[in-house]
Amino acid sequence: MNTAAATGSASCRFAHYFVVCGVDTETGLEPDDGAGEGFEHSPVRRSFKSKVLAHYPENTDRNPFNKDAVNMLCMPRGLSFRTQADRLDPQFHSFTISFDDGTRSYGFVHTFYEEVTSPQIITAMQTLCQMHHVEHHSSSLASSPSSSSSSASSPSTSSMDSLASSLDESDAESLAGVSGCLGCVGSFDPTRDTLYVSKALCLVTPLPFLQASRQFLVQLHQAVTSQTAPPLPLESYIHNILYEVPLPPPGRSLRFHGVQGPILCQRPGPGELPLGEYPLGDAFSLLGVDSMVKLLTCALLETQVLLYSSDYQRLMTVAEGINTLLFPFQWQHIYLPIISAPLHHLLDAPVPFLMGIQRRDGAQRSSLNLPHEANLCFVDIDNHCVEAPEDLPQFPDQTELIQELSEVLLQFGLPPQGGVIAKPTTASSSSPRLSSLVLEDLMEDRRNGNLGGEELAVLERLQALARRCGGGKMSDGGKTLGHVFEEEEEELKAAKLNIQLREVFAGRFAAMFGRYDDFVIHSALDLDSWLTNREGMFNFDKGSFLSVQPASHLHFLSRFLETSMFSSFVDGKVISRWADREPLQQLFDSRLERERLYDTGSEDSCSCLYRKCTTLFESGQTIERRLLKADHTAIHPHLLDMRIGQGRHHPGYFPKLQADVLAQAQNTNKWSSRVTASRRSEPKRSTVSDQSGVDNEQRQKYTFARKNLRQSKLLDLTPQAITQTHREFVDGLLSECRLKTKRMLKERMGKESVELGQGEASITGLQENTLIHGLCDLLERTWGHGLQVKQGKSALWSHLLHYQAAQGKTEAPAESPGSNCSDQRTVDDGALPLRGSLIQDMRFIQTMSEGLSDVGQARAWIHLALEKKILSQHLKELLTNQELLRQLYKPHAFLLCEEEREQFLFHLLSLNTVDYLCFTRVFTSVCIPYRVVIIPMKKLSIAMATVDPWVCVSGELGDSGVRQIPKNTQEIFFQCKNLGRLSTLQLGQENSGLLAKCLIDCVMVYNEITGHTYKFPCGRWLGKGVGDGSLERVLIGQLVSPGAEEDAGRLTGTPPPELASPSQSVRTVLGSLGSRSRMPFVEVQEDMREAVNNLVKHFHKPEQERGNLTVLLCGEGGLVLCLEKFLLHGLKSNRLFQRNVFVWDFVEKAVASMETADQMGDLHGSTLTKGPPCDLLCHYVSTINASPRNIGKEGKFQLFVCLGIR
Repeated sequence: MNTAAATGSASCRFAHYFVVCGVDTETGLEPDDGAGEGFEHSPVRRSFKSKVLAHYPENTDRNPFNKDAVNMLCMPRGLSFRTQADRLDPQFHSFTISFDDGTRSYGFVHTFYEEVTSPQIITAMQTLCQMHHVEHHSSSLASSPSSSSSSASSPSTSSMDSLASSLDESDAESLAGVSGCLGCVGSFDPTRDTLYVSKALCLVTPLPFLQASRQFLVQLHQAVTSQTAPPLPLESYIHNILYEVPLPPPGRSLRFHGVQGPILCQRPGPGELPLGEYPLGDAFSLLGVDSMVKLLTCALLETQVLLYSSDYQRLMTVAEGINTLLFPFQWQHIYLPIISAPLHHLLDAPVPFLMGIQRRDGAQRSSLNLPHEANLCFVDIDNHCVEAPEDLPQFPDQTELIQELSEVLLQFGLPPQGGVIAKPTTASSSSPRLSSLVLEDLMEDRRNGNLGGEELAVLERLQALARRCGGGKMSDGGKTLGHVFEEEEEELKAAKLNIQLREVFAGRFAAMFGRYDDFVIHSALDLDSWLTNREGMFNFDKGSFLSVQPASHLHFLSRFLETSMFSSFVDGKVISRWADREPLQQLFDSRLERERLYDTGSEDSCSCLYRKCTTLFESGQTIERRLLKADHTAIHPHLLDMRIGQGRHHPGYFPKLQADVLAQAQNTNKWSSRVTASRRSEPKRSTVSDQSGVDNEQRQKYTFARKNLRQSKLLDLTPQAITQTHREFVDGLLSECRLKTKRMLKERMGKESVELGQGEASITGLQENTLIHGLCDLLERTWGHGLQVKQGKSALWSHLLHYQAAQGKTEAPAESPGSNCSDQRTVDDGALPLRGSLIQDMRFIQTMSEGLSDVGQARAWIHLALEKKILSQHLKELLTNQELLRQLYKPHAFLLCEEEREQFLFHLLSLNTVDYLCFTRVFTSVCIPYRVVIIPMKKLSIAMATVDPWVCVSGELGDSGVRQIPKNTQEIFFQCKNLGRLSTLQLGQENSGLLAKCLIDCVMVYNEITGHTYKFPCGRWLGKGVGDGSLERVLIGQLVSPGAEEDAGRLTGTPPPELASPSQSVRTVLGSLGSRSRMPFVEVQEDMREAVNNLVKHFHKPEQERGNLTVLLCGEGGLVLCLEKFLLHGLKSNRLFQRNVFVWDFVEKAVASMETADQMGDLHGSTLTKGPPCDLLCHYVSTINASPRNIGKEGKFQLFVCLGIR
């Protein structure tokens, strides 16, 4: 096999790179400024910069080597020094690197301590310790000014790049005088102490082969520390795993050889869940089932997830565990389970992320200065707790899911409640170290099931002999066969637990999204047109999907359908028409098809019961078969063409490897033919992946169109790269704002079709709340970007509080809108602004008696501003204080980018074109001040002095009770619990004298907090002896848009003509029957049909989705009005009745006629027959007439119709 072939097949190899990181003796010690450690620590306790000492091969075609990133992730805290007095246990951790196309590679790191032999490094450390002691000693004696001056000359200001090489002997002697008192903790004296430094061995693989990689690295290290040399030079084993060990074929297991024993790895088959070796059992043991489900919910809803632990491997275990449980969905945002101190600027990221940060010794949660926590899920792994964001919905069927997971854990002997400390990730607890090659071969045969009865007996005797001879002491890092067998059992148990826990979650997602493809919308003709119009297309019918889900699932699902991971999943389904499906989606779809074969489909998805996963046993058996018997064996390590003298064994020291033999695969020996034979399956796999080159090219085009953040650049620490990253964050926020506002406008405008019966009102309301929640989250993330001064958990509310404090210094506090003195305001003062200022709205939110947190107050403020249509205006006002902005934010913050900030506000301004009642409907228990103004006809307004009116306002959430209006006034101001959207108003008067009458034009009701104005048209008399003689009326309200023409004249008593009362237009013609008779009969029929249809549709809907029945009966176009038109149409003469014509007169006349005919016993001239309907009609009319309430003839007819309908 030539070099090109070897390089070309790198994607089919078990490992991509082998890396060694440690101290570079040529450059000396460089302090790691990004480690966040002060110079008060002893130099032995400080971190120094590590370097990549070697990596093989130099590069591969599809996976270029990122030197800085690998170095940072191999040694996140840099170099660590120790002396013989410290613990020198080796440690193991892993990491992952994400690429721009969404793929990842995995790194597995074995860190150990090696004795420092370089005299320059030893001298430099000694000098640093002496300088530290001098400074520490002098600062403890001196006063604070002198201590600050001495610290200014500390080594922090000088580069130590050349300290090791440039130190003069005389300087060392001059400092040697203080070495006598350096026996304290953290000191170093070369005459007394042995200095050790950390070194890392790393294996970078394309798939997460956790167990096999750990075993290989541990065996490699044990060979280094062993007193006896390994059978072959280390280069042979490293060359073998880099170039001669292939990936196991799908569904098969592969055995290859480490330095001291065989190692087994396996890969799932096509119908199985993807490879996931990170022990979920450990994650569940650390956090508990409840917390893990809560954490998974946060990840699914794409909150910001921050993991916190002192152990790097715990961070990876939890992060990868959550990542594997997301199947069939994939995390679409920043994924960095380990971020070192130089990467802490990424905590500013205003996008969803899943990151892990190491807890410093003794550090507390409060020491982390997190810029935004409103939508943050903080996971303290060591203390076994998960702090989720507010308003986190429950995972569907959460109780049953937790029960099922607990049963699985109990079967494997793990407590479901968590809080169990997992085994430490010291590398000593990993892999077999067998005491002889004979036992190694026997072990291999046992693993493959090739031992007969006699051989097995021999093996047991050998094991007993090893135990009697002291093998149980595990000398020289080795283990007895008993320990090996135990570890194999533990590994198998962990693998079976992993797959069973994952199957439970996969079963849940299959149950929730079993019919998802029925709701995918395929509207584009080809991929290019789909990509071009991607933003404007709806690929999934969310409303229809939600309408068939159980009610308890809706809160979670409505938010999940808005996430990037679900959008990406649906996009993959759409693209599968033109390109190959993604593997995860293909696997999920095939599982759904298989389930449908066994599913009768008779169950309604809204009422289906929780079904436990039925494939747990089979999935466990499959993986057990692969782990107990290897299907393939890789080529054994062999001698390479090395120079004589290379590869010499020095116990305790990792040798400098011979680069030329590791830089490429060798093909000059007898092994090359076997390499070729072992890779027969490679060409087949590559043709499978490359058979549709055009398809892959199109999918790649889509992938890059979808990714707006370059994952590979996140690990670049150059100032230019960091600036570019934050620039991308700014662009991403602006793009997200544009898309969110566009979606909210479309959703809101589409609500009109729902009200016409073309959709589900409750589902639309739910989606609207979800979109507004997303807007609140976006604003929090925007205000958190680049924030450096914050109080509380909400970045936006913190800014508002700072602004309020700044304004408070410059002006006297304004009067609160809810103060009692407003009771004395008259209708003519016109002083109260309709909208209210930013500070007024803040004060109202602060006085709400709902016990809201900072995050809750910020959301309430956003809801209120959105309902008042002044969100953009408020935020613009907030951002005018440039001095405050520069004080609170770093230069790269979004809010300091003027052009983007203006565009952001412009997108928010577009939301003013639609009406929201989000504050009114969400904060239902808040106390709201209302103002009611009665507006008489202008010419007759003087008559208001003779009446004594009262009102009762009703809305979706209740009514205000009867409120008496003070004499000689036309308005009343009162506070009561939020009434919701107002629907009806009862208007009446107590005075029944003949002079107490007034022609009411309309009644206006103002919500002083939200600025909403409701108009209740009347156009009729109130009083005895005029009109129909009514002393009280029920008026139907309509919401008037704030900012419309009526604002200017709302207090003048003259309503705008276009808002004329629906009844008023009728009353203007009721006096003249001639004009009434000219109304076309077809129009009367059409109105009646529409009114009846609306009522039928109202009762056809589920109860929780019905609107206001009063409006359908008594409002504009309601049944009462249509019946009036119907009964008055075509009356012959006006002389039958008195001056005015009322339907109630006709009803009374008809009833009187029936009663007269009944008394005379002569009904032969009537079309009515004697019976219950006639009796009931007469009874209703007489009862209504006998009512003590003066509701007038129109009110009586309304009551008659409503009772009849009921």
